[in-house]
Amino acid sequence: MSELLTPSQTVGPYFSMRLPWPEGPFVVPAGTPGAVTIYGRLLDGAGAPIPDGLIETWQADPAGRFAHPDDPRGPVPDGDLGFRGFGRCPTGHDGTFKIVTLKPGPLPAGDGRAEAPHIDVSVFSRGMLDRSVTRIYFPDEAAANAADPVLQAVPDQRRATLVAVPAGENLLRFDITMQGPNETVFFDL
Repeated sequence: MSELLTPSQTVGPYFSMRLPWPEGPFVVPAGTPGAVTIYGRLLDGAGAPIPDGLIETWQADPAGRFAHPDDPRGPVPDGDLGFRGFGRCPTGHDGTFKIVTLKPGPLPAGDGRAEAPHIDVSVFSRGMLDRSVTRIYFPDEAAANAADPVLQAVPDQRRATLVAVPAGENLLRFDITMQGPNETVFFDL
């Protein structure tokens, strides 16, 4: 009897085929005053692009409120119907993605402190059985970032992986590296 090897298999690429929709990358409509575009690349541990991933974002509005009835402070009164709070973008063949949104406001942390403005990010890609979760912090919020209780829990030398980089007027770059020496910080939820 000879030994047969089980063929290699992976999960996906289901995400890029069924979940995206044309308006997904636009948390706010194109041309919204004050909109910021966050773009980047999804990379593996060797720095190669991940072409069939999916980036989802969830965030508060500029007042620090969520467009959801479960916001602990109650639903947003007369919320901005153009602001969805949720974005979804598949990665391109070169691992690129972009989200067009408004900068969120600070959030109450529950202990009297505030969380700095940030965007929650879920990453889905081939071979992953569960999402990876990270955050995007804003580079122009140095004082708020320094006081943020979540960011303070991240080792000093790793915090930069969570802060977007200015790339032009109303343009930020945020690359996500899934593993290796430049791995983005991910949170265990």
